This record gives sequence, structure tokens and C-alpha cells, in this order.
Amino acid sequence: MAEQTTHPANGPTSHPSNPAPHTLEGWFVLHDFRRLDWPRWKQLDPVERVRVAREAAKFFRDAAAVKEAGRGDSALYRVVGHKGDLLILHFRPSLADLNGLETGFAATALADYTIPTYSYVSVVELSFYQSGPEGPRPEVAQDPAIRRRLYPQIPGARHVCFYPMSKKRAGQDNWYMLPFEERGRMMHSHGMVGRKYAGRVTQIVTGSVGLDDWEWGVTLFADDPVDFKRVVYEMRFDEASARYGEFGPFYVGIRTEPEELVAWLCGEQVGPGAGSPAGPVAGS
Repeated sequence: MAEQTTHPANGPTSHPSNPAPHTLEGWFVLHDFRRLDWPRWKQLDPVERVRVAREAAKFFRDAAAVKEAGRGDSALYRVVGHKGDLLILHFRPSLADLNGLETGFAATALADYTIPTYSYVSVVELSFYQSGPEGPRPEVAQDPAIRRRLYPQIPGARHVCFYPMSKKRAGQDNWYMLPFEERGRMMHSHGMVGRKYAGRVTQIVTGSVGLDDWEWGVTLFADDPVDFKRVVYEMRFDEASARYGEFGPFYVGIRTEPEELVAWLCGEQVGPGAGSPAGPVAGS
């Protein structure tokens, strides 16, 4: 695996009586949502559609191949609903890497037939309330279990759910004015709800303070999409969410491998020769 740099824990707070939790950061993350311009796409000659789709499939295969070297991961999802058609998800060591992938996709012919609808930039984050205001021991950053959480591969689950969120800063419901110990207690309770879904839902929390419009991004992965509803609904009754949580739009999608992308875009199973359909796709 390629060498990975753990971003140092955040430094001393300027408010020692009410400190921020120490955090560790890992991969930078881009959620890139696109809508397909279907009228223009359907005007393309079928042979050209196959060529364009195959070029895009190669881009996504190449993007995902970096996980073999431990340099991140990429995945593609078909978005369900009106908010878009595709979610392109990238984990990488730096913002420059993410920008390079944006540029790489823009160079494909398929990009000319897509319209950006939303994007989210963040970084995988672990916070350490349970270590106290002084933060975790330095060697924690090298713990293999911690590093797997900071530098995860994208789970292979069939479905994805993404939403941004922030903590309230209004009147008596100001999360950032609560004592450190009180925030830690609520976050521990919040985490215990999530643990009930271990093995069914994988959660990756990414920090976006200073990087995007919300404070965190939450990405959930599950084979059964009903588990998204169950875990989010149960967490709504937890005090950290019920009183202090503010949530943005929710996006759900279906994992789509590069070969599936070609079939979906072309409306048919595509044989080895460009423009040589093998028959209709069932359930695409």
C-alpha cells in the first residue's frame, strides 16, 4: 500500500474552557452529482453512443484502479429521483487529486452530455471526545484500526445514501456553546445508535467546515435501502439530532459498475464490437 499521511490532530483551541474535540483527517472526498441531458443523448447515433459510453466506462475503471495501490478509491451510482442521474464518488489523498479527476472526466465525451446539479467537498474525519480535551495519544494516529477508518475503500454495498448536516447555532440550541463533556456524552449516545446497524449499514463521516456549505457530510452504504430509513429515523430521536441537528438534502443511488453504465446509457447489452448490440437489457 502506498504511504498515507495522517493529517495532524487539530491544535490548541483559543477557548480552553470550552475546547473543540481533537480530530484526525484522512482521504479528501468529492461527491459529484450529474444530470444526463437525455434529449441530446438520444439524438446521438447508436454507434456513437456506444463509443462515448465505453470511453466513460474506461475512465471510471481507471479511477477505481488506484485502490490496488492504496491511493484512494472511486465509485459510480445511478441516482434515484429528480435530483440527478449520476453520483461520481472519489476518495483521494489531496484536493489536487480530486481536481485532477474533475478535469479528467470533463475531458470525456460523456461529460458534454451531463449537467452538474450538486457537489460536495470534504475530508474523512474522526473526532475524539472520549479522549478528553487533551486529545488522543499521538500513537493513536498509527493504530491500524484508526487508519482503516481514515483511509477506507468504498464499500461494495448495492446502495448509497448521502446527506450534509450541521449543528445548530441558534439561541439556546447552540451546540458550540455546550460544555465539552456534554457534547461528548451526546455524541457517545448518538454513536451507540449507529452501532446497532453494524454489518448492515456502513457510515463514513466527512468534515467540511471551511470546505463546503455544511459542516459534515454523511455517506451511508447498505444492500437494503430500507436500512437507511431505519437508522436515520432512529437517530432523529437521539438528543444530538433531535435538538441540535440540521440536515440538508438526501440523495440515494444504486451502485453501477462501468459495464453496467454502458448498458444503462445505451439501453441494451453491448457486445465486443462497437455498435453491436446483443439484445435488450432487463431491469436496467
